[in-house]
Amino acid sequence: MSLESLITQSTGKAFRLADERATGGGCINQAAVLTGTDGRRFFVKRNSARLSDMFAAEAEGLLALAESQAIRVPLPVCHGVEGAQSFLVMELLELGGRLDPSVFGEQLALMHRHTAGRFGWHRDNTIGATPQVNTWREDWIGFWREQRLGFQIDLAMQRGGGSGLQDAVRRLMEALPGFFDGYSPVPSVLHGDLWSGNWDADREGNPVIYDPAVYFGDRETDLAMTELFGGPGQRFYDAYHAVWPIDPGYRVRKDLYNLYHLLNHYNLFGGGYAGQSERLARRLLSEAR
Repeated sequence: MSLESLITQSTGKAFRLADERATGGGCINQAAVLTGTDGRRFFVKRNSARLSDMFAAEAEGLLALAESQAIRVPLPVCHGVEGAQSFLVMELLELGGRLDPSVFGEQLALMHRHTAGRFGWHRDNTIGATPQVNTWREDWIGFWREQRLGFQIDLAMQRGGGSGLQDAVRRLMEALPGFFDGYSPVPSVLHGDLWSGNWDADREGNPVIYDPAVYFGDRETDLAMTELFGGPGQRFYDAYHAVWPIDPGYRVRKDLYNLYHLLNHYNLFGGGYAGQSERLARRLLSEAR
């Protein structure tokens, strides 16, 4: 079914495209703003038709975050395949407002209060363009060992990562229990890819998060990634802590969680991320109990 037909079906109102203008869509997808003959506007992301499942999972992830009713996300309108391209159409949010870090921290903590009985999700999705395995598990340490670090290091070895990287990460995988003494995470709904490029504020200043890689896991993983490439500031963390206090062990575990994202960056982009990942893994090993 065509993009126009799917928008018509999903909204219950005929949509005819009058204008399409390319806009920033990150390094994975092509993005554009669609304007209909009736003035309605939507945001669309496109990629190869073979990646249609990626957009289907993203649409479900946005709905999962929206169900928390804690923080604003762009709601999906429809997704599908047209010719050689898959697409995801979402509501168009006017971004670029002034973000209040305290409100952002409070709302993220409230979102994390929405929990499940196990770790994972009902389907796999992607982190960037990398598959992310979300098979349900009762055991968080096993989940992080096998479905996060283990999966990424296997990909890294296929890409040509050195034996030093593999040795450090696999030794760290065996040492994981020592990072969780006295700490038992609950399965919170997670954005999953919460770096500074995936949050903003709308024109009224309401925090908005988007481009998720959703699953249920330790809330510290979201917090850790906010620090990886430039965080929202101390007011954000203070406000989060006031709603749901952060365990003291987070100081060390945040690097354990960000190792996953550094490995993924190596698998996506190569370059110096292999050395950065190996150095971080060895430093974490020195802190293992």
